[in-house]
Amino acid sequence: MMSTPDTAAEPAGRDESAGDEYEGAPASRTLEIVFAVVALTFTAGYLFLSTQIPLRREAAPGQIDARFWPLVIGVTGVVVAIALLAVAITRPAPTREDLERIQPGGYLRVIATLAITGAFIALWSLGSVILFGYRIEVFPIAAALLMASLMLLYGHRRWLSLIIYSASVTAFVYVVFGMLLRIPL
Repeated sequence: MMSTPDTAAEPAGRDESAGDEYEGAPASRTLEIVFAVVALTFTAGYLFLSTQIPLRREAAPGQIDARFWPLVIGVTGVVVAIALLAVAITRPAPTREDLERIQPGGYLRVIATLAITGAFIALWSLGSVILFGYRIEVFPIAAALLMASLMLLYGHRRWLSLIIYSASVTAFVYVVFGMLLRIPL
């Protein structure tokens, strides 16, 4: 069977339209291990903090209290992080050809996200403030500002949907956790 010179020189499975312009992120075993260790540290800290949640009233045996779901999430997170670490250590790093390389401004967005989240936590820790003789809860304001600023940071530009989405998510969280479940926000 004879082949033409074009098909003989072309490697099997290579798409001509893709060309050499796209190059995925390189595989990195170190990155996988570092991610797993960070995930384990974060989830272990979360698990520890979930055991420190103050309870207004201790639950009777067999009942669920405010610590239950945070403990379930924390234990699950620690188990998954340990599994990630075991896979990262024992197996070769997975290929990341489908991932794009870091885009310009990516590091700046991560740093800005951490700064915005830190500001949210600092504001939230105030609890409430007294302004003009009125006690004002800080959480709804801080949560709405967090949502709006993160949406702006990541490219959302329509002001009406930005306001509606931020206000509705904040109201949902406040009603469910603050009013219905009576978890102090």
